[in-house]
Amino acid sequence: MQVSQKCQYTLRALFELAKRQGNGPVSAAEIAAAQAIPPRFLELILHGLKNSGEVESRRGVNGGYVLAGSPDAITVGDIIRAVDGSSAPVKCVVGRGERHCPLRGHCAFMGLWERAQRAIEQIYDTTTLQDLIDDERSVAEQRSPLEYFV
Repeated sequence: MQVSQKCQYTLRALFELAKRQGNGPVSAAEIAAAQAIPPRFLELILHGLKNSGEVESRRGVNGGYVLAGSPDAITVGDIIRAVDGSSAPVKCVVGRGERHCPLRGHCAFMGLWERAQRAIEQIYDTTTLQDLIDDERSVAEQRSPLEYFV
């Protein structure tokens, strides 16, 4: 299963909002710049997230977007399933290809595909936006304070 580009942008937009939670609304332009997301595509993503209740928008001069929930309650798995659907590595695991599969009912690979899906989902479903924020902070702290460039 490959995470779509739209899903990656959605994850990054929500990540940016999670990082800035509590600091007021964030403009789409700020999110796009911070996360290298094409602004026009981001507008479509934010509109969808607003309609689904994941983000709230605020109008006005200091308007923008805020995360509707807590970063520690939103998992990567929830976001991926909302945008891309199943995390199954092949169609037959979710039933979309089994009708056309000549090995249906006696496939040696089915157990492998199901284990792979469970492993991926376990990682995605136990990783929250807050975990990603903490990971980013950890990486920043590990950089040597003596590294500098002139």
